[in-house]
Amino acid sequence: MEATDKQSLKPSDEQIIYANLLLMGMLAGIVIMAVTYTIYVTGVLTPHVDMQTIQANWGKPIHEYLEITHSPHGWAWIGMLGKGDFLNYLGFVLLALMTIFCYLVLVRGYFREKNYIYLIISVLEILVLSLAASGLLGGGGH
Repeated sequence: MEATDKQSLKPSDEQIIYANLLLMGMLAGIVIMAVTYTIYVTGVLTPHVDMQTIQANWGKPIHEYLEITHSPHGWAWIGMLGKGDFLNYLGFVLLALMTIFCYLVLVRGYFREKNYIYLIISVLEILVLSLAASGLLGGGGH
């Protein structure tokens, strides 16, 4: 292989930053999930829904479950972070948002390189993921 061919196979600085950011975010998300699960299981923070109620209503449709347990839906869980069962959401949210954070790194790089096709694709990806996460589309349990 020629030197120019080997150079073209190397990842860009943005790709390396993307991968490192994703790795750090993934590790942080897993640690947060382990810590918040330990807090939940040990009862350091009382849960909003006790385990017996969860077991009794496990097979019910989500809307019925939410009504019985008086649990919030959509982004209303943020107001319940003082409860052990909702504190667990923090790790999941971090993991879910990592892709958006990583795409922001790519946007910066593509803008600097004047690579407008990939810049537009990255911006659109951020917009689609943000819209999906917002709950405005009404999917899932929202």
